Amino acid sequence: MGKRSRRRRIVFWTLAAVGTLVVLAGLFALVANLVVIRGASDYILASPEDAPHAQCAIVLGARVYQGGTLSAMLADRMDVAIQLFKLGKVDKLLVSGDHGTVTYDEVNAMLAYAVARGVPDEAVFTDHAGFDTYDTMYRARDVFMVKTAIIVTQGYHLSRAVYTARGLGLQAVGVKADLHPLYSPLRNKTREIFARLNAFVQLHVTHPGPRFLGPALPITGSGRVTRG
Repeated sequence: MGKRSRRRRIVFWTLAAVGTLVVLAGLFALVANLVVIRGASDYILASPEDAPHAQCAIVLGARVYQGGTLSAMLADRMDVAIQLFKLGKVDKLLVSGDHGTVTYDEVNAMLAYAVARGVPDEAVFTDHAGFDTYDTMYRARDVFMVKTAIIVTQGYHLSRAVYTARGLGLQAVGVKADLHPLYSPLRNKTREIFARLNAFVQLHVTHPGPRFLGPALPITGSGRVTRG
């Protein structure tokens, strides 16, 4: 009986410890999400017309199909950024996405989309190493020397993007690009819970650098220096 009793106690306390850790992890994730959402809430604007002037609109990349066709999500982001440019709210567009392989290229597709709709080629900066939101904002600050920005992405993603940008020292506001209904909105919102937690840890605990930096290419110059 003594051995069985000890085993039961061990099992009980092991389960209790695991349960406690799960509860604490859940509470931490909840707090981190609330901090990110509330920290960005004052800087999210209802429409492009409400935006202050900034050096650039930062457009976060998304899916591009074979042949350079933008996904509906990315086209919405670009359309809002182009509207900001034509309203005179920004001087430049900084299109940032994944161009990690020869066969997949978000940024040149975004560039072509903007130029085809009347944005001068020299007004579009291409960030070929914007592999995630954190890298995009870090590189905006350290490579493109951005100080003021309007971030353009869908509403479910905007709190994290704005919070990350401001946490890295950018004077950033955000404008939603919710022109059309999202595909799989529940999946996007669920993934965002974990992404906000990761952003909180990056900004306040681990402080990583981006995967790539490079020479300074100030946003005040010509976007043509970013080609290639």
